[in-house]
Amino acid sequence: MPRCLLLSLVLASSRALVSALPALPEDYDVLQYIDPLIGSANGGNVFAGASLPYGMAKAVADTDSQSNQGGFAYDGSNVTGFSSMHDSGTGGSPSLGNFPLFPYAQCAGDDVNGCVYPKKARKTPYKPDSVKSSPGYFALTLASGVHVDMTAAQHTSLIRFQFPADSSPLILLDLSDLSDSRQDNASISIDESNGRMMGSAKFLPSFGSGIYELHFCADFHSSAWLRDSGIFVDARASVDVHDLKISRSINGYPLPGGGFVRFKAPADGIVQARVGLSFISPEQACSNAESEIPDFDFEYIRKSAVEQWTDKMRPIRVSRNGVKQSVLTNFYSGIYRTMVNPQNYTGENPLWTSSEPYFDSFYCLWDSFRSQIPFLTIFDPSSVAQMIRSLVDTQRHLGWLPDCRMSLCKGYTQGGSNADNVLADAYVKGINDGIDWEAGYAAVQKDADEEPYDWSNEGRGGMQSWKKLNYIPVEDFDHVGFGTMTRSISRTLEYAYNDFAIAQMAYGMNKTADAERYEKESRYWRNLFRKNQESYLDGTNTGFTGFFQPKYLNGTWGYQDPLKCSNIDTSGSICSLQNTAGETFESSIWEYQFFVPHDMAALISLLGGPSNFVRRLDYLHDQKITYIGNEPAFLTVYQYHYAGRPAKSTARARTYIPDYFAPTPAGLPGNDDSGAMGSFVAMSMMGLFPNPGQSVYLITVPFFESVSIVSPLTGKTATLRVINWDKFNSLNNTGGTGFIQSATLNGQPYTKNWVSHDFFTEGQDLVLVLGRNESAWGTKPEDLPPSLSNSDTLARGMEDVFGDLEQPASLPAGAHHARWVKAGWQKG
Repeated sequence: MPRCLLLSLVLASSRALVSALPALPEDYDVLQYIDPLIGSANGGNVFAGASLPYGMAKAVADTDSQSNQGGFAYDGSNVTGFSSMHDSGTGGSPSLGNFPLFPYAQCAGDDVNGCVYPKKARKTPYKPDSVKSSPGYFALTLASGVHVDMTAAQHTSLIRFQFPADSSPLILLDLSDLSDSRQDNASISIDESNGRMMGSAKFLPSFGSGIYELHFCADFHSSAWLRDSGIFVDARASVDVHDLKISRSINGYPLPGGGFVRFKAPADGIVQARVGLSFISPEQACSNAESEIPDFDFEYIRKSAVEQWTDKMRPIRVSRNGVKQSVLTNFYSGIYRTMVNPQNYTGENPLWTSSEPYFDSFYCLWDSFRSQIPFLTIFDPSSVAQMIRSLVDTQRHLGWLPDCRMSLCKGYTQGGSNADNVLADAYVKGINDGIDWEAGYAAVQKDADEEPYDWSNEGRGGMQSWKKLNYIPVEDFDHVGFGTMTRSISRTLEYAYNDFAIAQMAYGMNKTADAERYEKESRYWRNLFRKNQESYLDGTNTGFTGFFQPKYLNGTWGYQDPLKCSNIDTSGSICSLQNTAGETFESSIWEYQFFVPHDMAALISLLGGPSNFVRRLDYLHDQKITYIGNEPAFLTVYQYHYAGRPAKSTARARTYIPDYFAPTPAGLPGNDDSGAMGSFVAMSMMGLFPNPGQSVYLITVPFFESVSIVSPLTGKTATLRVINWDKFNSLNNTGGTGFIQSATLNGQPYTKNWVSHDFFTEGQDLVLVLGRNESAWGTKPEDLPPSLSNSDTLARGMEDVFGDLEQPASLPAGAHHARWVKAGWQKG
């Protein structure tokens, strides 16, 4: 073929491709697609109320549901109060819900003792069709006819009670919380002249150790005169007493007690309550309230909350072409939930004095390191930087990085030291913004090399065995520290990944000797692999041989059924934190066999090669051994990429969304875990899923024709666009049905099935061409994501991450050079 004709054909093909590209998404108000009620039933445990991004004040109705961890459950349960502190999506006991208010339109006989005060007796149904929730707002109507709507500032909530005509409203404040965990003496004082209530109480955290003290300041505003006020104890009230100190409990249950205000009939029926909160003092709670909500302007505060949420959601837009509203709601609501927890408590930490930010409500990093915080690294890196600074400052003052933290208390460790993964993920992706990375490295290094006395709350246990035997034994002998002697398999695998994460930081900081040592330790996961171990399902051999198994101190093998604690285990086994639990945490050996995120090439080889690996992964999902409602399942949806079958990852994602993640109150398969489930939905629907602690995003077909993300770090716009969308959009407009046939990155042919973080920060353009069937795209060895044991692949991965040897301004000093030097991978 003549060269000029060939050139003409190439140019024509390029012009055709350009003309076929979908347009970038138009700008629009995404808040219309956010539904905070998703996950408020069926154990999703989300916080469904009014909050700012990462806000401390979180206002919602509290119910008596068995799954009221977020305060409100949309399941027809009864309202026990309206409180201003909550967490979102947590398991364990309900948290916070402190100092609830409760309204009465009238007391029987017009006597304050005609109202009902104890929580269990006063609970009232709500009208299901009255429930409304949107960013910064929550409302419902009680069966009593009282309508309540709520909004919030950073440390203050504003609650508007609308009473029926001719009421004499009484509003009580209860010195309790959701779990009825009040400790020691609580106090309240009511100012007779204006009804201001101030007080304090101590409570227990929901999934950790310790006690926290919280303070409040409640003011009331109405067109009607304040009629009277006072206190109540148990079921009796008095207008003559205005100060109360109340004991912890009677027979183990906190004695009901608190204060009340009563008004003459308001002309408009409205009484507003402003509740300021503080972990410092009642006076600071008042100061917070007065500065944040000075004039009880409900609509202004609500509008301000909307503006802040609008600003946070600004970086991302997806095409609405051929997509149902429910798909957009599922996507944007998932993003919204990633910014409800953790909570910014800066200025509200009484435990130490520091100029650093302080974040709380990390429930738990074992859950959120996998996709929530990696998503925020793309979407809100400045907040991630503040979280990292907070974690490092916590270690600086308390001695250890937290693995879980809530209400100023230490939470329980679930596996490894997962703050290591969080710090490494931010480090390799160039997050700086005031972070002292030397202090951060010292913190993660302490996790790797020292054992705390109480490793059930921080750090890692069994470190002498880890260093000597290179695994965590079942029935370990550990006299250095104390924690539950379980989870030997999952802890071994997770410690290995933690050490890989630390090695990435060490290489980037030119600490080469450290890096090589931690990289060596990151290979210890192999030491619990038993190559001849079989697995049986209902008495029949599954056909797969080789599984992780527990090993004793003397090196002999123990045994745990690989299906124990799986989604299909009917034995009643519990793999949690109990001393009688199994050797894997919240999961089975069948699922944990895939948790080697840093060295998938070695794992695939150990499991019999790519074809056998794919068969195992299919079996895991097809037999429903895994449970997508728990975080260890997340990466297994996408690990087909490492075996050269990226199309199967796309297919798996479509089996879980929207079937298991739907935009309804009961639409989550498990508790949201502070937005972990939300981030899984968001990143899956974007078509770019992270392997955390590495600059790797696995490419699948997105649920939209195009996605654009503006990097808050650089201001550049990354785009992902799909050609042939109209041909392969599903019949019910819930996402694409085709598979990737070819791709271009910045206009050049691209065959790798993954991209690096530079895709976002450099504003790259990825175009995917769809076809009906699985293709050869992304299947060759050179197309696969990097793995530790494959030096060539990892070298290419580092090249994609860090470019040439010229130091990018956005990366920490030395963040690329040592990675190349460490294995002789210098360019040229």
